Amino acid sequence: MRRLLPLLFCGLALPASAAEGTRIQVTGEIIDTWCYYSGVMGGPDAVVGSAHHTCALWCSAGGIPVGLLAEDGTVYMVLKIAQDAGSASGDTQLSLAAHTVTADGMFYERDGLNYIVVSEVVTDMDIVNPTHEDYGTVPPFSFPEPD
Repeated sequence: MRRLLPLLFCGLALPASAAEGTRIQVTGEIIDTWCYYSGVMGGPDAVVGSAHHTCALWCSAGGIPVGLLAEDGTVYMVLKIAQDAGSASGDTQLSLAAHTVTADGMFYERDGLNYIVVSEVVTDMDIVNPTHEDYGTVPPFSFPEPD
């Protein structure tokens, strides 16, 4: 038994095999995942584009993970963009907030969540989604109604 204990503990210490990624290229908007998933600022259409750009900057700078909302509606949690060391608040993420981009990278799926490690931003189309003029004030309660 004494000889088996080291083997037993070694077996417990072995890491699970790493998941294999798949290289993908996806086009979509770099989003603020907190507002997108929580609905705190309105529905999914209200938390994209220039209408949500400033909030996306604040959330990213505050450590909220950024996501990539693909054209087909799939959301990928962005683990890293190119050579940026920061995962949620790096300069690259801040400069791309609310931009529509085409990203090339490695796709991983685990427990029903999609992740992407972006190796290159192939194209940056800037902010292409609508403004507050299209949606009105979001959320609607952000300005008090006149008496």
